[in-house]
Amino acid sequence: MADQARARRLAKRIAQIVASALEHDVKDPRLAMVTVTEARVTGDLREATVFYTVLGDDADHAGTAAALASSTGVLRSLVGQRTGVRYTPSLAFVLDAVPDTARQMEELLAKAQAADADVARIAAGAQPAGEADPYRKPREAEEDEN
Repeated sequence: MADQARARRLAKRIAQIVASALEHDVKDPRLAMVTVTEARVTGDLREATVFYTVLGDDADHAGTAAALASSTGVLRSLVGQRTGVRYTPSLAFVLDAVPDTARQMEELLAKAQAADADVARIAAGAQPAGEADPYRKPREAEEDEN
């Protein structure tokens, strides 16, 4: 089993090679708006997972996934040539969910901020429901009788 530092270095190199190959070597128009975000390699250096994002809608995502599936062999050959490792890892492409998750978090934070502003606006003009000083005080009449 290889050390984790070597796996991280190889993953970083694979991400660079795939990104460069998608930009310069693979001539598929469906891959025009692809960004390689990360690559991960297993501990035995046999399998690599490449994470990518696509600018566009669901139809663009499906087209890009199909284009990446069809160009996996070419990309794996380029990775093998440019890394020089004994065994070229197999490539799997996964759509990166981080941008969508970040967008959803931004929307939730905006809703929470708007709700906080509404509560602050309502609280600004609020009056206490009871007396101004809600704590019980001894009656003055009882003190006079003693």
